[in-house]
Amino acid sequence: MESIRLDPVEEVTITVVVDNVVDVFMPDQGPAARFREGTTSLSRPSRTLEGGSVDELPMAEHGFAALVTVAAGATRQTLLFDAGRTPDGLRHNLRTLRLDPRDLMAVVLSHGHFDHTTGLDGLARLMGRSSLPVVIHPDFWSRRRLLLPGREPWELPSTSRSALIEVGFDIVEGRRPSFLLDGRLLVTGEIDRTNDFEPGFPFQDAWDGHAWQADPLVLDDQAIIVHVRDRGLVVMTGCGHAGIVNTLRYAQRLTGIDRIHAVIGGFHLNGPLYEALIGATCDALAALAPD
Repeated sequence: MESIRLDPVEEVTITVVVDNVVDVFMPDQGPAARFREGTTSLSRPSRTLEGGSVDELPMAEHGFAALVTVAAGATRQTLLFDAGRTPDGLRHNLRTLRLDPRDLMAVVLSHGHFDHTTGLDGLARLMGRSSLPVVIHPDFWSRRRLLLPGREPWELPSTSRSALIEVGFDIVEGRRPSFLLDGRLLVTGEIDRTNDFEPGFPFQDAWDGHAWQADPLVLDDQAIIVHVRDRGLVVMTGCGHAGIVNTLRYAQRLTGIDRIHAVIGGFHLNGPLYEALIGATCDALAALAPD
């Protein structure tokens, strides 16, 4: 594979907007700065508290969303990576964290599962008709169901193409790598699967128009890559259904850059099936030697 030149940036700032946990007592650690209660001007009325109100906090939910800002010289550019699970979680947290969605230049959705997409509803209500590009893989629209052990088959909610267009987003589909933010951020597109221990999502089926078919690979899973000058690659995943090791190796091959400065996002290593893979994953990550 011929490598793609990814222009270096001086700095990348990742602001997690939607996550599974909120903990106001978690301390800052290294470059990670945490939200502090009392730092927002928003409050909610309460009839049971002295003073009659309580400060707003970010909402936790089973989903993910983050702002990614790259800085090169005096230029700072921001996009949204994933949008969370509920219509209002992303919208609420942007307001609580005092983040202005008008700064966004694009949205990248890591894959089609609704816990990474549904917050686009609230974003559209917050921004109005924005013509904001939404970058996805063509399989993003697949109708899917989960076959979890001991449970009835569960068909997942699917994102509506017509609804996204109607509320003002511009859909950009592609399987191949693509640049955003003036060539300073790379979307991987479809990720090569090159090892034998990252199984994808074995519990998933997809509807082929006639019947349900096994769909473990989640081919729409994609990541984003930033090259930080003198430090190496910063790679961000949504769920990491392609496998975090597959994703990092693909990022290295795409860019021709071996050094990995940081990796952040979902690794999908929870539950009995994936816990058995943690050892092999850790060994492979150690061999990649991220900073």
